[in-house]
Amino acid sequence: MAERKPEYPEIGDLIIATIETVTDYGAYAKLDEYDKRGLLHVSEISSSWIRNIHDFVRVGQKVVLKVLRVDPEKGHVDLSLRRVNKRERIEKVMSWKKERKAEALLKGVAEKVGLTVDEVYQKAGALIEEKYPLYDGFEKAAIEGPEALTKLGIPEDLAKAFTDVARERIHVKLVKVKGTLEVHVLKPNGVKLIKEAFLDAEKAEKPEDADVRFYVMAAPKYNVEVAAANWKRAEEVLQKVTDAVVTNITKAGGTGSFKREK
Repeated sequence: MAERKPEYPEIGDLIIATIETVTDYGAYAKLDEYDKRGLLHVSEISSSWIRNIHDFVRVGQKVVLKVLRVDPEKGHVDLSLRRVNKRERIEKVMSWKKERKAEALLKGVAEKVGLTVDEVYQKAGALIEEKYPLYDGFEKAAIEGPEALTKLGIPEDLAKAFTDVARERIHVKLVKVKGTLEVHVLKPNGVKLIKEAFLDAEKAEKPEDADVRFYVMAAPKYNVEVAAANWKRAEEVLQKVTDAVVTNITKAGGTGSFKREK
């Protein structure tokens, strides 16, 4: 949110700006993240020769610029386009988009709990930003549930509201890992024991931040699939669940093994 930012950007900062006026000597741009305007001098637009400035910047265009100089007393901000490389431009745009999404999500939480946006930020948003960016906090809530926020000291009712809004509005792309379990229980009630081994493992190991599924291939082989937010977590859950199944089968007097699918 804008009120959490300083009045002026700092030298070296990358900022999002909208070109408002184009002249022969450069362009004036509105700093979208600040209530300020800055000058993009023609010498800072491109490293190559500029025949027509309009070939490089146009009114209404959003650009990523680097702050060269700041003079708060005069209200001057000098900017550069040519000193921003492709990687910096992509990363800044992604970061800016996440900030805007986070602000919209924060407003959604405020509406849900009947507080102002500032109140929600002070009670929860500020605590999240002590650990990671606000949007990342919403993502963690969507994946892991309210516990991801209550452990930061956020009240349970607010943590639940954050989670509800995050799960309604954020589509978290999950990665999937899988493998094959082969189990044998040579007893009259072997089928029942195998079913119980899978159910017990799923209940004991099923986490909030991952989806675990079992599929029958053709007895004694069963597919296991885990979906989670990242590869490390998916692999971790897959290992725990399959270890639990094999342990349960062994305790029931059978044998079991797991093969990870590449």
